[in-house]
Amino acid sequence: MNLRSTASVLAVTASLALAVSACGGGAKSGSSSSGSGGGAAAGPSSEYNAGVTQVVNPSDKTGGTLHMGMPGDFDSVDPGDMYYSYAWNFARLYTRALVMFKPVPGKEGLELVPDLAESLGKASDGGKTWTYKLRPGLKFEDGSPVTSKDVKYAVARSLDKDVLPSGPTYFNDWLDTGDYTGPYKMKGKLDDWKGIETPDDQTIVFHLKKAYGGFDYFAMLPQTAPVPEAKDTGSKYKEHPVSTGPYMFQTHELGKRIELVKNPNWDPATDPNRKQLNDSVEVLLGQNEDDLDQRLLSGKIDVKINSTGVGANARKAVLTDPKRKQYADSAALARTWFANINGDVPPLDNIHCRKAVEYAADRSAIQGAYGGPVAGGDIALSIMPPVMTGYQKIDPYGVEAHPTGDVDKAKQELQACGQPNGFSTSISYRTERAAEKQTAEALQQSLDRVGIKLDIKPFPQGDYFKLYAGKPDFAKKNGLGIIVYGWGADYPEGFGFFQQIVDSRIIRSAGNTNLSVKDPEVDKLIDKAAIEQDATARNQLWSQVDSKVMDDAYILPYVWARGLFYRPATLKNAFISQNWGMYEFLTLSTQ
Repeated sequence: MNLRSTASVLAVTASLALAVSACGGGAKSGSSSSGSGGGAAAGPSSEYNAGVTQVVNPSDKTGGTLHMGMPGDFDSVDPGDMYYSYAWNFARLYTRALVMFKPVPGKEGLELVPDLAESLGKASDGGKTWTYKLRPGLKFEDGSPVTSKDVKYAVARSLDKDVLPSGPTYFNDWLDTGDYTGPYKMKGKLDDWKGIETPDDQTIVFHLKKAYGGFDYFAMLPQTAPVPEAKDTGSKYKEHPVSTGPYMFQTHELGKRIELVKNPNWDPATDPNRKQLNDSVEVLLGQNEDDLDQRLLSGKIDVKINSTGVGANARKAVLTDPKRKQYADSAALARTWFANINGDVPPLDNIHCRKAVEYAADRSAIQGAYGGPVAGGDIALSIMPPVMTGYQKIDPYGVEAHPTGDVDKAKQELQACGQPNGFSTSISYRTERAAEKQTAEALQQSLDRVGIKLDIKPFPQGDYFKLYAGKPDFAKKNGLGIIVYGWGADYPEGFGFFQQIVDSRIIRSAGNTNLSVKDPEVDKLIDKAAIEQDATARNQLWSQVDSKVMDDAYILPYVWARGLFYRPATLKNAFISQNWGMYEFLTLSTQ
């Protein structure tokens, strides 16, 4: 993430938005571009890529049930313990953070606006202190008032990565935590902790260890959604998070089904960003992806919850059938699909063995697994996606000239690492993700050409980071030398893309998002970028991070992502959020 003021945020996000929307496809003139669709002129109900730049089927009608489905399960629905982008997107139906991304299409969707707070944060002490005032009249689902202490408690509980291992570590890394480790281990000490102060019920003040001009991006995180201490059940809080949004949990059958119903104590007068159009929202969990896609294409569900769009079989059906294609949207995303090369697993602790993997990989085959250039994305030459501000083209492994791999170079690296005949290791992927399975198989085949043998091991996506690939002891003990993965920016700037996947200082016992990168020089570059005020110099530093991690060969990037998303003809208020890189869940309805 880069340090930047609110003014510079707007300038950078505008340029990013133009880059993304340019890849999308045109919209008909006269169609709606408003966020909610309220009172807008009717736009086209069906045109390929219409949802990239505008609201499709705008409607303010109320009633009905929004039917959603997803392969696998959320990592969590606890706002303090989630990290999948689709979980953050979904959580705003029942939670409210201090600030949020504006729920509108186009470049405006990259702007931060107040949510629980009356305004964006007010900085003082050179950017080390940030103050927010809560809107009056905020309530939990039971009618009790929301106070600044509930926000402080929510952030405090998220610091404990033993109880809540998922979620970003920005607050752990940047808040002045001192010796405080959270309310579970230090019960009754919340008021004594001065890293966050609550001088009154409406005011919350964050104190940082060092200045950071982009703190509003931290305030956007679901970790700032208030949690009443009396209702907190620790790791079981996910069974029924207490709502501050327009919907609340009525049913949560873990791993099977969620039903949200209207929150009677949500007051639209306190919430200019949301509407309560649906009577209820139903989510079916643990679905087979192909079956789910067929239900989506036939209109039996309204939206698929994931960050990649429809799967391989459905992509083919959509793109080859004009009657279906008119209901699809594809856009370039601030996301890269890659694999971590785990230096904790010999012989990948040798850089030349890691480079052998880089050279041997057939990225063209993996591109096909994600849907090809139209639906899946372009072959990646480095980690940073081109739609990110500050992107500079590098190609250290000659991928542009050798998209199917460079076998000769790979064999040279194997000689250099003392493994001329190759070696064996394991590769993991998330069970529910067909493209990741195909990626593992494609890497198995291409690396076999130089004698690198891969044993494929699937693990469930809900616990992929808590218990398996993101748990260093497990990954090392089970020989997970290559970990199929991918990353989208937490927010649209360099720190929001890189820090959580390449900073070695955030690696902990479980729940990690940096699965392999351990380089003090990379850490130093991150720190330089975090305090750099000049945008040009800051962007150059993020390019250096990209280059250094590639030189270390800890990450094997293969696709700069696009997603192909499908919206049934009956779905209302649908558009691709340029921040989330998928449909904006907050506005969707069916009437």
